[in-house]
Amino acid sequence: MGEESNESFDRRLEAAERRSGLKVEDPKADAPSEAEQSLPALALRAGTEMISALVVGVAIGWGLDHWFHTRAIFLILFALLGGSAGVLNVWRLVQPPKG
Repeated sequence: MGEESNESFDRRLEAAERRSGLKVEDPKADAPSEAEQSLPALALRAGTEMISALVVGVAIGWGLDHWFHTRAIFLILFALLGGSAGVLNVWRLVQPPKG
């Protein structure tokens, strides 16, 4: 009886999801694992992580310098922080998963 009721529940759940248009899928099912990612994709992601962190740091620094009417003090500080954040993100990207 337990197996039959589980199958019945699954069929009713799928029918309800189709009717409502809300098909909840497992995001881990279709995502490639770390080992399956190609080297060019990994390099593109690493480059994007570095550039985006640096751009955000420079933008924040430039904005603060503009707002406080200072020279490039904040620009230099936040460019260094953005660059180090980018390096940290890439480091985390290339580390093997724990656990």
